[in-house]
Amino acid sequence: MMNKNIAKASTAYPSLSQGKTAAEAVLDGEVKGWQRILPFLGPAFIAAVAYIDPGNFATNITAGSQYGYLLLWVIAFSNLMAVLIQSLSAKLGIATGKNLPEVAREHFSKKTSIFLWMQAELVIIATDLAEFIGAALGLYLLFNIPMLPAALITVVGSFAILELQRRGFRAFEAGVSGMVLIVVLAFAFQTFLAQPNWGEVTVGMFVPHFDGASSILLATGILGATVMPHAIYLHSSLTQNRVIGRNDAEKKRIFRFELVDIIIAMIIAGAINMSMLIIAAAVFHTKGMVVEDLDVAYNGLHDALGPMAAISFGLGLLIAGLASSSVGTLAGDVVMQGFIQRKIPLYLRRAITMLPPLVIIASGVNATYALVLSQVILSFGIAFALVPLVLFTSKKAIMGNLVNHRITTTLGWLVVVIVITLNIYLLWETLK
Repeated sequence: MMNKNIAKASTAYPSLSQGKTAAEAVLDGEVKGWQRILPFLGPAFIAAVAYIDPGNFATNITAGSQYGYLLLWVIAFSNLMAVLIQSLSAKLGIATGKNLPEVAREHFSKKTSIFLWMQAELVIIATDLAEFIGAALGLYLLFNIPMLPAALITVVGSFAILELQRRGFRAFEAGVSGMVLIVVLAFAFQTFLAQPNWGEVTVGMFVPHFDGASSILLATGILGATVMPHAIYLHSSLTQNRVIGRNDAEKKRIFRFELVDIIIAMIIAGAINMSMLIIAAAVFHTKGMVVEDLDVAYNGLHDALGPMAAISFGLGLLIAGLASSSVGTLAGDVVMQGFIQRKIPLYLRRAITMLPPLVIIASGVNATYALVLSQVILSFGIAFALVPLVLFTSKKAIMGNLVNHRITTTLGWLVVVIVITLNIYLLWETLK
């Protein structure tokens, strides 16, 4: 079997027989056509999981049920921001061979690094709260398992996914990518059953407009929750040593391939988020229903489109929660090593970060309310990831020839201002 695999690989990448990796063969110009991108696919799909975590479900469904297709353009715009931000993170790892926390530790004081580590850990715990509760809620909806036993089953599932990492980064990437594919198919199926008005979908996607102050607040929630700090930290880690450029020209080529990876992954994440809003608009808004709870959405889909639609919704929620929780655990490992040069076993970290969600679930707190609360906590950490990212990638002494173009830096700071302003506004409206 192994010899057959080597033969197949050598056919696609002839230089592998000379001891080169697939990526090195591509960089040496020995591979042509679409196969050149294959060795570089993967990192962006891991980071993109953060953009479809359960925290986005409630916001998108509420927006669709309350305003129909009105706010689709907000998701499209937020996806463009995500492409820029994740490309900067990936580029930092490629150019420096270090991740964002490591670069920050080198350029900031020890006290600042410790503070950045502490707030990053808090953000990751809040993120993990949303993802863990989302997965448990998916089990509850699908199998009518009470939330606490569902949470314990989620524990087992999370450890099983992390086990993939021990088999190498390719196995983990393939596993997470497969889970993303399941979510895509689940929401594609629901969209097909919902039979949306595609003319109104097109208008909502390309014509920016609002309908009162409440729609602006919902748009703020969509945009403000788009940028996930842990995805920024993690993406730079995923690219820092995955394919190492031997010179500046190779680093530029690696980044161009990674940019394709990012665009594909963000299009998929954006399509999933849009489908949530489209389904809610087609099923609930047309009936005058405003849906803010995920269990209400599940039951509503069951009544309107049948049991298969509800099952696919619950499955999408479960898979998204499990996949994103494992990614959050990896991000926690990255920030601890990067900011304070400490490391704990991955399984111990997973066990520690599971405690807050288990306590909250055991206390009987409303799951959807807990998801919203986690997004509020997450908002505090966005500035501490975004500002250093744009700052470092705009310095030639750090980035070399991969330093940002002036236009890129300007757009980066514009995104920083927009996201931070929106999150401050969202925090104010949520807590007042």
